[in-house]
Amino acid sequence: MTRTFRDIIFTLTLCLIVTVGFSQSKKIQIEFIGNCGLHMTDGILNFYIDFPYKSGAHNYMEFESAELDSIKPNSIFIFTHEHSDHYSKKNLRKVLKEKKGQTFGPWNISELEKLGDSLSEFNIKAFKTEHKVFGISFKHYSYLITWHDKKIYLSGDTTNPETIGEIRNIDWAFVPYWILKNAKEQGIEINAKMYGIYHLYPEQIPSAKENWDKVENIKPMVEQGEKFFIKFKTK
Repeated sequence: MTRTFRDIIFTLTLCLIVTVGFSQSKKIQIEFIGNCGLHMTDGILNFYIDFPYKSGAHNYMEFESAELDSIKPNSIFIFTHEHSDHYSKKNLRKVLKEKKGQTFGPWNISELEKLGDSLSEFNIKAFKTEHKVFGISFKHYSYLITWHDKKIYLSGDTTNPETIGEIRNIDWAFVPYWILKNAKEQGIEINAKMYGIYHLYPEQIPSAKENWDKVENIKPMVEQGEKFFIKFKTK
């Protein structure tokens, strides 16, 4: 066997090993944008949750205009409700004009729950959950996404822990701190492997780090752009 031929065989074998390795190490990447804003992708589909919102609305987190430019084309946008720290009609219109995509929220829940009919290994269930401001109730939904057999719960602004308390085997639960507080006070067990504590005011960040930074299964969402990963097995 000549050296050239051996080199070709070695190169092809190495490429095959690398390719097989990548095909087996699949993961869902979740990037924290700000407030309850998340970008979720498996490398094929792109979901944006409660983003774009109005930067700095209600004294919550701001984001650079480049964040809108970085949105992936033909993404799917899902909103828990229409408050400006979760949803901006102006920013969304701009993004859809340039990048296209699909939009779902409290206004078309039945269409949202059918989304899994057209997407592989994806399902979403919507829960009508309470969200009151100064005693006034607003139309609000929380979501359970099952994607590649992994369960991701998105609570949005709801204060009610009963809904998440009825769900078993959650892989990642994204909740504001008051959900954990209310669940503890009401004796409700939340069955989740990991928690992302989001929707923090800037002044709450130091205490969030102090309280949860060293808790293994609780991640305070304080660093915009921070990424989390959920590994899954290919079928």
